[in-house]
Amino acid sequence: MYLSRLALANFRSFAGLKLDLPPGLIVLHGGNGQGKSNLLEAAYLLSIAKSYRTNVEREMISWGAQKAAEASGPAAALADQTIVSGEVEQTAGRLRIVVGLRLAPGEGDGALGVQKAIRVNGAPTSASGLVGQMNAVLFTAGDVDLVLGPPVGRRRFLDILISQADRPYLRALQRYQRVLAQRNSLLRQVREGRAAAGELDFWDGELVKEGSAISHRREEVVRGLSPLAAASYQGLAGGETMAVAYAPSVAAEAMAGAVAQQRAAEIRSGLTSLGPHRDDLTLTIDGMLAATYASRGQARTLGLALRLAEASFLRETRHQEPVLLLDDVLSELDAGRRCQVLAEAAAYQQALITTAEPALVADAPVKLAAMLKVAGGKVT
Repeated sequence: MYLSRLALANFRSFAGLKLDLPPGLIVLHGGNGQGKSNLLEAAYLLSIAKSYRTNVEREMISWGAQKAAEASGPAAALADQTIVSGEVEQTAGRLRIVVGLRLAPGEGDGALGVQKAIRVNGAPTSASGLVGQMNAVLFTAGDVDLVLGPPVGRRRFLDILISQADRPYLRALQRYQRVLAQRNSLLRQVREGRAAAGELDFWDGELVKEGSAISHRREEVVRGLSPLAAASYQGLAGGETMAVAYAPSVAAEAMAGAVAQQRAAEIRSGLTSLGPHRDDLTLTIDGMLAATYASRGQARTLGLALRLAEASFLRETRHQEPVLLLDDVLSELDAGRRCQVLAEAAAYQQALITTAEPALVADAPVKLAAMLKVAGGKVT
Protein backbone atom coordinates (compact mmCIF):
# COMPACT_ATOMS: atom_id res chain seq x y z
CA MET A 1 0.00 0.00 0.00
CA TYR A 2 1.27 3.46 -0.84
CA LEU A 3 0.01 7.00 -1.32
CA SER A 4 0.50 7.86 -4.99
CA ARG A 5 -1.04 11.33 -4.99
CA LEU A 6 -1.75 13.97 -2.37
CA ALA A 7 -3.75 17.10 -3.18
CA LEU A 8 -4.45 19.97 -0.79
CA ALA A 9 -6.60 23.09 -0.94
CA ASN A 10 -6.61 25.68 1.85
CA PHE A 11 -4.93 23.25 4.24
CA ARG A 12 -2.74 25.07 6.78
CA SER A 13 0.12 26.72 4.85
CA PHE A 14 -0.88 25.21 1.50
CA ALA A 15 -3.33 27.26 -0.57
CA GLY A 16 -3.13 24.58 -3.23
CA LEU A 17 -0.90 21.59 -3.88
CA LYS A 18 -0.91 18.54 -6.13
CA LEU A 19 1.88 16.12 -5.37
CA ASP A 20 2.62 12.81 -7.09
CA LEU A 21 4.47 10.40 -4.82
CA PRO A 22 6.41 7.28 -5.78
CA PRO A 23 6.68 4.16 -3.65
CA GLY A 24 9.84 3.89 -1.59
CA LEU A 25 11.62 6.15 0.90
CA ILE A 26 10.70 9.83 0.42
CA VAL A 27 12.49 12.61 2.30
CA LEU A 28 10.70 15.93 2.80
CA HIS A 29 13.27 18.53 3.82
CA GLY A 30 13.24 22.25 4.48
CA GLY A 31 13.55 24.83 7.22
CA ASN A 32 11.38 24.93 10.29
CA GLY A 33 7.87 26.27 9.75
CA GLN A 34 7.84 25.59 6.01
CA GLY A 35 5.07 22.98 6.03
CA LYS A 36 6.81 19.59 6.20
CA SER A 37 4.73 18.39 9.14
CA ASN A 38 1.60 19.75 7.46
CA LEU A 39 2.09 17.23 4.66
CA LEU A 40 2.36 14.31 7.06
CA GLU A 41 -0.64 15.61 8.98
CA ALA A 42 -2.64 15.62 5.75
CA ALA A 43 -1.54 12.09 4.88
CA TYR A 44 -2.47 10.84 8.36
CA LEU A 45 -5.83 12.60 8.14
CA LEU A 46 -6.60 10.33 5.18
CA SER A 47 -6.00 7.35 7.47
CA ILE A 48 -7.80 8.15 10.74
CA ALA A 49 -9.88 11.26 9.85
CA LYS A 50 -8.26 13.22 12.69
CA SER A 51 -5.22 15.42 13.09
CA TYR A 52 -2.37 14.13 15.22
CA ARG A 53 -1.36 17.70 16.07
CA THR A 54 -4.58 19.32 17.29
CA ASN A 55 -8.05 18.53 18.56
CA VAL A 56 -9.32 21.81 17.09
CA GLU A 57 -10.19 21.06 13.48
CA ARG A 58 -10.45 24.73 12.60
CA GLU A 59 -6.66 24.98 12.98
CA MET A 60 -6.23 22.84 9.85
CA ILE A 61 -8.10 25.39 7.72
CA SER A 62 -5.75 27.90 6.13
CA TRP A 63 -5.65 31.35 7.67
CA GLY A 64 -6.67 32.94 4.38
CA ALA A 65 -9.80 30.77 4.13
CA GLN A 66 -10.69 31.58 7.74
CA LYS A 67 -10.38 35.33 7.16
CA ALA A 68 -12.47 35.11 3.98
CA ALA A 69 -15.16 33.17 5.84
CA GLU A 70 -15.26 35.67 8.68
CA ALA A 71 -15.54 38.53 6.21
CA SER A 72 -18.45 36.80 4.47
CA GLY A 73 -20.38 36.52 7.73
CA PRO A 74 -21.62 33.43 9.48
CA ALA A 75 -24.84 33.19 7.48
CA ALA A 76 -23.09 33.16 4.10
CA ALA A 77 -22.58 30.05 2.00
CA LEU A 78 -18.85 29.60 2.29
CA ALA A 79 -17.17 28.45 -0.90
CA ASP A 80 -13.59 28.15 0.33
CA GLN A 81 -13.39 24.59 1.58
CA THR A 82 -10.33 22.87 2.92
CA ILE A 83 -9.79 19.70 0.92
CA VAL A 84 -7.33 16.89 1.57
CA SER A 85 -7.51 14.19 -1.06
CA GLY A 86 -5.33 11.23 -1.83
CA GLU A 87 -5.02 8.27 -4.15
CA VAL A 88 -3.89 5.07 -2.48
CA GLU A 89 -2.55 2.09 -4.40
CA GLN A 90 -3.35 -1.22 -2.73
CA THR A 91 -3.70 -4.89 -3.57
CA ALA A 92 -7.44 -4.64 -4.22
CA GLY A 93 -7.09 -1.57 -6.45
CA ARG A 94 -6.92 2.19 -6.15
CA LEU A 95 -8.65 4.07 -3.33
CA ARG A 96 -9.64 7.70 -3.73
CA ILE A 97 -10.10 9.39 -0.36
CA VAL A 98 -11.34 12.94 0.16
CA VAL A 99 -11.66 14.72 3.51
CA GLY A 100 -13.31 18.14 3.33
CA LEU A 101 -13.54 20.77 6.06
CA ARG A 102 -15.84 23.75 5.78
CA LEU A 103 -16.35 26.71 8.10
CA ALA A 104 -20.05 27.08 8.73
CA PRO A 105 -22.34 28.86 11.18
CA GLY A 106 -21.91 27.43 14.66
CA GLU A 107 -23.86 27.83 17.85
CA GLY A 108 -24.18 31.18 19.59
CA ASP A 109 -22.69 34.64 19.05
CA GLY A 110 -22.33 34.17 15.29
CA ALA A 111 -19.44 31.76 15.80
CA LEU A 112 -18.15 29.67 12.93
CA GLY A 113 -17.92 25.92 13.44
CA VAL A 114 -16.41 23.20 11.25
CA GLN A 115 -18.30 20.70 9.15
CA LYS A 116 -16.43 17.62 7.94
CA ALA A 117 -17.31 15.47 4.95
CA ILE A 118 -15.53 12.27 3.92
CA ARG A 119 -15.73 10.30 0.69
CA VAL A 120 -14.09 7.03 -0.34
CA ASN A 121 -14.23 6.26 -4.06
CA GLY A 122 -16.91 8.91 -4.39
CA ALA A 123 -19.23 7.48 -1.73
CA PRO A 124 -19.85 9.45 1.47
CA THR A 125 -18.77 7.78 4.69
CA SER A 126 -18.17 8.57 8.35
CA ALA A 127 -14.88 8.99 10.19
CA SER A 128 -15.23 5.46 11.57
CA GLY A 129 -15.97 4.23 8.05
CA LEU A 130 -12.69 5.72 6.86
CA VAL A 131 -10.49 4.10 9.52
CA GLY A 132 -8.85 0.97 8.15
CA GLN A 133 -9.11 1.99 4.49
CA MET A 134 -5.58 3.44 4.28
CA ASN A 135 -3.37 2.04 7.03
CA ALA A 136 -0.67 4.40 8.26
CA VAL A 137 1.78 4.42 11.15
CA LEU A 138 2.98 7.77 12.45
CA PHE A 139 6.31 8.34 14.21
CA THR A 140 6.89 11.69 15.94
CA ALA A 141 9.46 13.15 18.29
CA GLY A 142 6.66 13.21 20.87
CA ASP A 143 6.56 9.40 20.96
CA VAL A 144 8.76 9.59 24.04
CA ASP A 145 5.46 10.31 25.82
CA LEU A 146 4.31 6.79 24.98
CA VAL A 147 6.77 5.80 27.70
CA LEU A 148 7.04 8.78 30.04
CA GLY A 149 3.60 10.35 29.53
CA PRO A 150 0.19 9.58 31.04
CA PRO A 151 -1.79 6.40 30.24
CA VAL A 152 -4.17 8.21 27.89
CA GLY A 153 -1.44 8.35 25.22
CA ARG A 154 -0.78 4.61 25.46
CA ARG A 155 -4.50 3.84 25.28
CA ARG A 156 -4.78 6.03 22.17
CA PHE A 157 -1.81 4.23 20.61
CA LEU A 158 -3.47 0.88 21.23
CA ASP A 159 -6.93 1.98 20.10
CA ILE A 160 -5.68 3.45 16.80
CA LEU A 161 -3.61 0.35 16.10
CA ILE A 162 -6.47 -2.10 16.75
CA SER A 163 -9.09 0.06 15.01
CA GLN A 164 -7.06 0.08 11.79
CA ALA A 165 -6.93 -3.72 11.83
CA ASP A 166 -10.32 -4.56 13.33
CA ARG A 167 -13.49 -2.62 12.44
CA PRO A 168 -15.69 -4.43 15.04
CA TYR A 169 -13.28 -3.19 17.73
CA LEU A 170 -13.79 0.41 16.66
CA ARG A 171 -17.57 -0.03 16.81
CA ALA A 172 -17.30 -1.61 20.28
CA LEU A 173 -15.10 1.28 21.42
CA GLN A 174 -17.64 3.82 20.18
CA ARG A 175 -20.47 1.97 21.95
CA TYR A 176 -18.43 1.82 25.15
CA GLN A 177 -17.79 5.55 25.06
CA ARG A 178 -21.51 6.25 24.69
CA VAL A 179 -22.34 3.87 27.55
CA LEU A 180 -19.67 5.49 29.72
CA ALA A 181 -21.07 8.98 29.09
CA GLN A 182 -24.62 7.84 29.87
CA ARG A 183 -23.55 6.00 33.02
CA ASN A 184 -21.50 8.93 34.34
CA SER A 185 -24.45 11.26 33.80
CA LEU A 186 -26.75 8.85 35.65
CA LEU A 187 -24.26 8.47 38.51
CA ARG A 188 -24.39 12.22 39.06
CA GLN A 189 -28.18 12.21 38.90
CA VAL A 190 -28.32 9.46 41.55
CA ARG A 191 -25.89 11.41 43.73
CA GLU A 192 -28.10 14.49 43.47
CA GLY A 193 -31.26 12.51 44.24
CA ARG A 194 -32.73 12.97 40.74
CA ALA A 195 -32.63 9.24 39.88
CA ALA A 196 -32.81 5.92 41.71
CA ALA A 197 -29.72 3.73 42.08
CA GLY A 198 -31.59 0.84 40.48
CA GLU A 199 -31.57 2.72 37.17
CA LEU A 200 -27.85 1.96 36.95
CA ASP A 201 -28.49 -1.77 36.49
CA PHE A 202 -28.99 -1.55 32.72
CA TRP A 203 -25.96 0.68 32.16
CA ASP A 204 -23.81 -1.51 34.42
CA GLY A 205 -24.65 -4.47 32.20
CA GLU A 206 -23.83 -2.55 29.03
CA LEU A 207 -20.56 -1.29 30.54
CA VAL A 208 -19.50 -4.84 31.42
CA LYS A 209 -20.52 -6.25 28.03
CA GLU A 210 -18.72 -3.66 25.89
CA GLY A 211 -15.83 -3.17 28.31
CA SER A 212 -15.08 -6.89 28.56
CA ALA A 213 -15.01 -7.24 24.77
CA ILE A 214 -12.57 -4.33 24.47
CA SER A 215 -10.31 -5.64 27.23
CA HIS A 216 -10.19 -9.15 25.71
CA ARG A 217 -9.24 -7.75 22.29
CA ARG A 218 -6.61 -5.40 23.71
CA GLU A 219 -5.03 -8.23 25.69
CA GLU A 220 -4.95 -10.44 22.61
CA VAL A 221 -3.32 -7.73 20.50
CA VAL A 222 -0.71 -6.84 23.12
CA ARG A 223 0.33 -10.50 23.30
CA GLY A 224 1.07 -10.36 19.59
CA LEU A 225 2.62 -6.89 19.75
CA SER A 226 5.07 -7.60 22.57
CA PRO A 227 7.50 -9.90 20.68
CA LEU A 228 7.45 -7.55 17.68
CA ALA A 229 8.36 -4.60 19.90
CA ALA A 230 11.03 -6.63 21.70
CA ALA A 231 12.65 -7.57 18.38
CA SER A 232 12.62 -3.95 17.17
CA TYR A 233 14.05 -2.69 20.46
CA GLN A 234 16.79 -5.30 20.36
CA GLY A 235 17.79 -4.07 16.91
CA LEU A 236 17.88 -0.46 18.10
CA ALA A 237 19.36 -0.85 21.59
CA GLY A 238 21.62 -3.86 21.39
CA GLY A 239 22.00 -5.71 24.70
CA GLU A 240 18.89 -4.46 26.50
CA THR A 241 15.56 -6.26 26.39
CA MET A 242 12.08 -4.77 26.57
CA ALA A 243 8.60 -6.15 27.14
CA VAL A 244 5.07 -4.83 26.74
CA ALA A 245 2.15 -6.07 28.85
CA TYR A 246 -1.50 -5.09 29.04
CA ALA A 247 -2.41 -3.56 32.40
CA PRO A 248 -6.21 -3.42 32.75
CA SER A 249 -7.82 -1.52 35.61
CA VAL A 250 -9.81 -4.71 36.19
CA ALA A 251 -9.62 -8.11 34.49
CA ALA A 252 -12.39 -8.67 31.95
CA GLU A 253 -13.72 -11.72 33.76
CA ALA A 254 -13.84 -9.81 37.07
CA MET A 255 -15.42 -6.65 35.72
CA ALA A 256 -19.05 -7.42 36.63
CA GLY A 257 -18.21 -8.01 40.28
CA ALA A 258 -15.93 -4.99 40.47
CA VAL A 259 -18.56 -2.67 38.98
CA ALA A 260 -21.12 -3.84 41.55
CA GLN A 261 -18.63 -3.45 44.39
CA GLN A 262 -17.64 0.08 43.34
CA ARG A 263 -21.17 1.40 42.78
CA ALA A 264 -21.50 3.31 46.07
CA ALA A 265 -18.10 4.98 45.68
CA GLU A 266 -18.83 5.86 42.06
CA ILE A 267 -22.15 7.45 43.00
CA ARG A 268 -20.26 9.67 45.44
CA SER A 269 -17.68 10.67 42.82
CA GLY A 270 -20.07 10.78 39.86
CA LEU A 271 -17.54 8.94 37.70
CA THR A 272 -16.95 5.38 36.49
CA SER A 273 -13.65 4.33 38.04
CA LEU A 274 -13.08 0.93 36.36
CA GLY A 275 -13.00 -0.19 32.76
CA PRO A 276 -11.03 0.13 29.51
CA HIS A 277 -10.99 3.94 29.83
CA ARG A 278 -8.65 3.47 32.81
CA ASP A 279 -6.37 0.76 31.33
CA ASP A 280 -2.67 1.09 30.58
CA LEU A 281 0.34 -0.62 29.03
CA THR A 282 3.27 -1.68 31.20
CA LEU A 283 6.63 -1.16 29.46
CA THR A 284 9.81 -2.62 30.95
CA ILE A 285 13.51 -2.57 30.10
CA ASP A 286 15.46 -5.50 31.51
CA GLY A 287 12.54 -6.10 33.87
CA MET A 288 12.51 -2.51 35.22
CA LEU A 289 9.49 -0.23 34.81
CA ALA A 290 10.38 2.11 31.95
CA ALA A 291 8.11 4.96 33.09
CA THR A 292 10.14 5.15 36.31
CA TYR A 293 13.66 4.15 35.37
CA ALA A 294 14.17 4.79 31.64
CA SER A 295 16.37 7.65 30.53
CA ARG A 296 15.01 9.97 27.89
CA GLY A 297 17.17 8.23 25.28
CA GLN A 298 15.84 4.82 26.30
CA ALA A 299 12.29 6.17 26.25
CA ARG A 300 12.80 7.53 22.75
CA THR A 301 14.10 4.14 21.58
CA LEU A 302 11.16 2.39 23.25
CA GLY A 303 8.75 4.71 21.44
CA LEU A 304 10.39 3.91 18.11
CA ALA A 305 10.22 0.20 18.88
CA LEU A 306 6.49 0.46 19.60
CA ARG A 307 5.88 2.23 16.29
CA LEU A 308 7.92 -0.31 14.35
CA ALA A 309 5.96 -3.06 16.10
CA GLU A 310 2.72 -1.29 15.18
CA ALA A 311 3.78 -1.31 11.51
CA SER A 312 4.76 -5.00 11.67
CA PHE A 313 1.47 -5.90 13.34
CA LEU A 314 -0.58 -4.14 10.65
CA ARG A 315 1.48 -5.77 7.91
CA GLU A 316 0.88 -9.22 9.40
CA THR A 317 -2.83 -8.79 10.15
CA ARG A 318 -3.88 -6.82 7.05
CA HIS A 319 -1.56 -8.67 4.65
CA GLN A 320 -0.36 -5.44 3.12
CA GLU A 321 2.08 -2.84 4.31
CA PRO A 322 0.99 0.41 5.96
CA VAL A 323 2.37 3.77 4.90
CA LEU A 324 5.02 4.97 7.35
CA LEU A 325 5.10 8.65 8.32
CA LEU A 326 8.17 9.80 10.28
CA ASP A 327 7.91 13.39 11.46
CA ASP A 328 11.23 14.90 12.57
CA VAL A 329 12.50 11.85 14.45
CA LEU A 330 15.97 11.54 12.91
CA SER A 331 17.66 14.55 14.51
CA GLU A 332 17.28 13.12 18.03
CA LEU A 333 18.90 9.77 17.14
CA ASP A 334 22.56 8.84 17.06
CA ALA A 335 24.01 7.63 13.74
CA GLY A 336 23.55 3.93 14.52
CA ARG A 337 19.89 4.19 15.52
CA ARG A 338 19.21 6.57 12.63
CA CYS A 339 20.54 4.05 10.12
CA GLN A 340 18.56 1.25 11.79
CA VAL A 341 15.28 3.20 11.64
CA LEU A 342 15.87 4.18 8.01
CA ALA A 343 16.71 0.59 7.09
CA GLU A 344 13.51 -0.68 8.68
CA ALA A 345 11.46 2.09 7.05
CA ALA A 346 12.96 1.28 3.66
CA ALA A 347 11.66 -2.28 3.97
CA TYR A 348 8.09 -0.97 3.64
CA GLN A 349 6.44 -0.08 0.37
CA GLN A 350 6.41 3.62 1.24
CA ALA A 351 7.77 5.85 3.98
CA LEU A 352 7.61 9.65 4.16
CA ILE A 353 10.24 11.26 6.37
CA THR A 354 10.54 14.93 7.33
CA THR A 355 13.80 16.55 8.37
CA ALA A 356 15.33 20.01 8.58
CA GLU A 357 18.75 18.41 8.06
CA PRO A 358 18.93 16.46 4.78
CA ALA A 359 22.53 15.56 5.58
CA LEU A 360 21.17 13.13 8.17
CA VAL A 361 20.02 10.79 5.39
CA ALA A 362 22.91 11.42 3.00
CA ASP A 363 25.12 8.70 4.46
CA ALA A 364 22.36 6.21 5.30
CA PRO A 365 22.73 2.77 3.67
CA VAL A 366 19.32 3.02 2.00
CA LYS A 367 18.10 4.00 -1.44
CA LEU A 368 15.88 7.08 -1.58
CA ALA A 369 12.93 7.25 -3.96
CA ALA A 370 12.72 11.05 -3.80
CA MET A 371 14.14 14.12 -2.06
CA LEU A 372 11.53 16.88 -1.93
CA LYS A 373 12.16 20.39 -0.70
CA VAL A 374 9.31 22.10 1.16
CA ALA A 375 9.40 25.89 1.35
CA GLY A 376 6.81 28.65 1.38
CA GLY A 377 3.84 26.38 0.73
CA LYS A 378 5.49 24.74 -2.28
CA VAL A 379 7.15 21.38 -2.82
CA THR A 380 9.94 20.97 -5.39
